[in-house]
Amino acid sequence: MSGLAGRLADLGYAAGWRFVPRLPAKRSAPLFSFAADLAARRDGKGVRQLRGNLARVVPQADQAELDDLTRRAMRSYARYWHEAFLLPSLPPKTVIEHVDISGTEYLDAALAEGNGAVLALPHTGNWDVAGVWLVNHSGSFITVVERLEPESLYERFVGYRESLGFEVVPSDGSVSFRALLRGLRDNKVVCLVGDRDLSNSGLPVTFFGEEARFPAGPARLAASTGAALLPVGVWFTDGGWGVRIHPRIRVNARDEIHPATQALAEVFAADIAAHPTDWHMLQKFWVSDLTEHARAAG
Repeated sequence: MSGLAGRLADLGYAAGWRFVPRLPAKRSAPLFSFAADLAARRDGKGVRQLRGNLARVVPQADQAELDDLTRRAMRSYARYWHEAFLLPSLPPKTVIEHVDISGTEYLDAALAEGNGAVLALPHTGNWDVAGVWLVNHSGSFITVVERLEPESLYERFVGYRESLGFEVVPSDGSVSFRALLRGLRDNKVVCLVGDRDLSNSGLPVTFFGEEARFPAGPARLAASTGAALLPVGVWFTDGGWGVRIHPRIRVNARDEIHPATQALAEVFAADIAAHPTDWHMLQKFWVSDLTEHARAAG
């Protein structure tokens, strides 16, 4: 992100966290939906990529259905940001009352073993709400925040998630990995978004019938510590949020990291297929798209 774009983004997020909580939610929510519909009609680069991604998820959709899916997915994405600006000002109890969660027994069993748990989530629904629930259920957990520019923007996102009770470490490669290892050895929970590789060193997986790359971090952490690797699905409901903690994916050795990552991809795919409009993936994702992009850049 260029210097000017970064500063403008920082100002925009600052305004969101400052002013959105001052408006009644019944007034501010329609504004975000209107902005989402406007973006969908303008059909910019991110919207076109979202449509292309959804076409893989729902291959039977015709053009009209795909356009409707894209519009609703943009509304879902706008809802995420609306809620993100509101969350720090909401009492946690108010949020948790509207979370419909299943599979807590898998998390409780993992923590009873004493080796911690790695919760891996895709970019779906509102993962910050899932974090608020988790803080209430088992205490603060550790997560990673991508380094953003300018530094003030990065610090703003760190401050946002810390205000929700999360323990944040920067995505600085081996430094953050060691911090996550220490947390798991202290029987803490680590939460990682696991469906998009930002390192260019992800593992190849089959995802909706095509090759994609997923980060190895979740499975690698589990294999290194004995922690339970638990996939988590998150989606929106009419009155709140749905969260499902899936059964443990076993990974005990280095040669099991790749198969465990493929298993993670398959669980994610099933949840995304069930709630396609809540998958907020506006970036190039599959290897074929990335390769085409690289050829065009070349």
